[in-house]
Amino acid sequence: MPTFVVALLLFKAEQPPQFTFTTNLLLVFMVFLTTFIIPSLSIITLKLTKNIPSLHMKERNERLLPFAMISAFFLLATYLFSTKQELDPLIVMALFLITACIIILTIVTFFAKISAHMMGVSGLLGFVLYVLIQNPQSQMMPYFLGTMVLTGAIGSSRLYLNAHKPIEILWGFLLGFSVCFSGMWYWM
Repeated sequence: MPTFVVALLLFKAEQPPQFTFTTNLLLVFMVFLTTFIIPSLSIITLKLTKNIPSLHMKERNERLLPFAMISAFFLLATYLFSTKQELDPLIVMALFLITACIIILTIVTFFAKISAHMMGVSGLLGFVLYVLIQNPQSQMMPYFLGTMVLTGAIGSSRLYLNAHKPIEILWGFLLGFSVCFSGMWYWM
């Protein structure tokens, strides 16, 4: 989801152009590398070394180590991107809030299981809604509607697969959306 958020903010939110198209693509790739590729490889490594029994991480206790590692990767990535003073504060704030979501998810996982998928997609929904409200003339309405459909589809699929209980889906949605939308609203 961080890659989608950064790509939307760079290419579709009608912010003043900060970099060339090529530089923006490179930035999106760097976000993809640090927030998807590296964390994914670390989870696969945990599975191969038998530190987690499955990539599905169905039990709450199986999620603690992977989520803690992902939190560390996101903290590092957010720190590295925040030190680049030429980056739009909107992008840095988005990365900070996504990292906050991952850390909250990790902390909550000590006590309960909630849907990480719903937290991610509802965070995306919060970012898109924020940009739409702040910049109504932007072309974000189709992305907002698409994200709403995607949110419903992911929630339904998690229920269909018996991966979560409805309350776990709801809490994932509420936490992701509220952290991302209210964080953008308050700090931006």
